[in-house]
Amino acid sequence: MLAVVQQTLSITAPVFSMLFLGVGLKRLGWIDGAFINTASSLVFKGTMPTLLFLGIVQADLGTALKPELIGYFVAATILCFLIGWGWAILRCPVEDRGIYAQGAFRGNNGIVGLALATSMYGDYGLSVGSILGAVVILSYNTLSSIVLAIYSPNAKSDPLSLARSIISNPLIIGVLAAMPVAYWQLPLPKWLITSGEYFAQMTLPLALICIGGTLSLASLRSSGRIAVSASLMKMVWLPILATLGAWLCGFRNADLAILFLYFASPTAAASFVMARAVNGNHELAAAIIVITTLAAVVTTNIGLFLLQWANWI
Repeated sequence: MLAVVQQTLSITAPVFSMLFLGVGLKRLGWIDGAFINTASSLVFKGTMPTLLFLGIVQADLGTALKPELIGYFVAATILCFLIGWGWAILRCPVEDRGIYAQGAFRGNNGIVGLALATSMYGDYGLSVGSILGAVVILSYNTLSSIVLAIYSPNAKSDPLSLARSIISNPLIIGVLAAMPVAYWQLPLPKWLITSGEYFAQMTLPLALICIGGTLSLASLRSSGRIAVSASLMKMVWLPILATLGAWLCGFRNADLAILFLYFASPTAAASFVMARAVNGNHELAAAIIVITTLAAVVTTNIGLFLLQWANWI
């Protein structure tokens, strides 16, 4: 378990470093609101779609393809999304419901989940995690686009407008553009891949610096109750429900552990970027990311310990 704790810290510590760097840069006056707006827009429209495109194109979609695992993950993700959304309707102001629902179900699987799965199960964890990662990207962005469009102050919520908001979402465009390239294994010029990787590598640092630049004690206090509620939903209640459901469906050992790690990942930085893009309460989104990332060091290790103690993994 000590190795898992160290691995979790090695993944989350750089995330916090970039968050605190954003706080420091804002206090020093090196970045301001205009920079955060521009950088967030660049991440949403450019670097993050490029990152998603390259992640799918370079994944080995023919390895460890398990339809039953993918099917369960999609079904459980939709159920977790609906539970988070339903709770938001009961407990949150209308303007915060989309941010709450997204923060409560959308995990940072590409950074935390995949890294821990690979650390625990080697090549098998990497291959299964990569397959799930492709599914994660499409399902998370589609569901987030729907709920954010419904509650966005500037968006229309009729079916046609929702469909347009999903189709025009740059993150989903990046995913859809990558699918035929990955499926038919279409060759891309090496220089283009390298240039794309340079561009995509800006995604996480820029997003985290923007989140840090947005954070303040006042914003954390104002969103405290709702942020804590969404964080508990993301890090405790939904992982318990999804993991127990996976066990009841017959998943054991590595497959069950990988599912747990994916459902127990902290809220993704992309939730802040999308909240900012639709003029939502991005301060609440930032607070949820910070709280869940901090909580992941504890909840992930407790969850793995309990699964091992029960001889489920």
